[in-house]
Amino acid sequence: MAKKLAVLGSTGSIGTQTLDVVAGDPDSYEITGLAAGRNIRLLLEQARRFRPKLVSVATRELAEEIRPGLPPGTKAVYGEEGLIEAAAGSGADYAVCALVGSLGLKSTLAAIDAGLSIGLANKESLVAAGHIVTKRARDKGVTIYPIDSEHSAIFQCLNGEDGRAVKRLVITASGGSFRDRTRDELADVTVADALKHPNWSMGAKITIDSATMVNKGLEVIEAHWLFDLPYDRIDVLLHPESIVHSMVEFTDTSVIAQLGNPDMRVPIQYALTYPARKPSPASPLDLAKAGTLHFREMDFERYPCLRLAYEAGRAGGTAPAVFNAANEAAVARFLKGEIPFLAIETIIERMLREHRTIGDPDLETILSVDERTRAEAAVLR
Repeated sequence: MAKKLAVLGSTGSIGTQTLDVVAGDPDSYEITGLAAGRNIRLLLEQARRFRPKLVSVATRELAEEIRPGLPPGTKAVYGEEGLIEAAAGSGADYAVCALVGSLGLKSTLAAIDAGLSIGLANKESLVAAGHIVTKRARDKGVTIYPIDSEHSAIFQCLNGEDGRAVKRLVITASGGSFRDRTRDELADVTVADALKHPNWSMGAKITIDSATMVNKGLEVIEAHWLFDLPYDRIDVLLHPESIVHSMVEFTDTSVIAQLGNPDMRVPIQYALTYPARKPSPASPLDLAKAGTLHFREMDFERYPCLRLAYEAGRAGGTAPAVFNAANEAAVARFLKGEIPFLAIETIIERMLREHRTIGDPDLETILSVDERTRAEAAVLR
């Protein structure tokens, strides 16, 4: 029987690669819902190819614009309500949550409440509200399958293992666009420089997050919730080649790693087919050709955003939501050319320093803190 998929964030990097996986195995999947923001040209192409029951866009105006071009039987919805309908009301049994930013939180929760299995690529759902998302999933009996390459690697390394024997998780980091530059050389880098990731093809926001190491900080917080381990047992290791996607060290000193060429279609497909494995469009790994793999300890002075992520994670409560929201606002400003690259970390640190953490917040509190942080970070110098 075909798996019925709702793809939230279908026009983004993860969403398009998810649909690439689906197109390679069309008998195994039925696309029931697609949600995008404003890229209606690409969304129309996707809708005509996969013929979902509904598509969701950002505004009423965009819904009116896209409606005449949709195939017969495809409904156009919009806004937050439309996004939630795409997640929970399209008849899907599996939701790929690939929206970038905290926008995906409500739709992820809606999909969980509807009993859908979750393929999670939206880090911010767990970063801002990990205690809510994981508890809701447990209560609903919903399984969350990680799509991020690092968390997929850990998930695979833990298959069949006794969780009590895990000593620590080791998340690898490429180092991003500026891994070979000193901090002094970062003062005048441009947006174009920052978007040249050496290994991965990703969206603009995630590529900037990779350069600041915020992306890895988000992954550390996410790993804390996904694998139920304290922060002092989650480490980050610099690995420029991005061949080893992450590792698990066990109490007997054994280390299990998952390796492969950098290609997001592999973890996406594994999340969709688990526990089965199917042929992949990715190129196979040739270790002899890859040659030497390099690893370096993480330098928290060189990458202060990673230090801030650990501090926010350990503080808990609303602190991770502040870390995430301040970063999103700062990255948006950098991409517009409003602030220099190093101002991203300055804004995050100041917002965290000035925030009074609220413990065990409910969803309304998290969203309120998120909104307030964004507004303040949008004008901070």
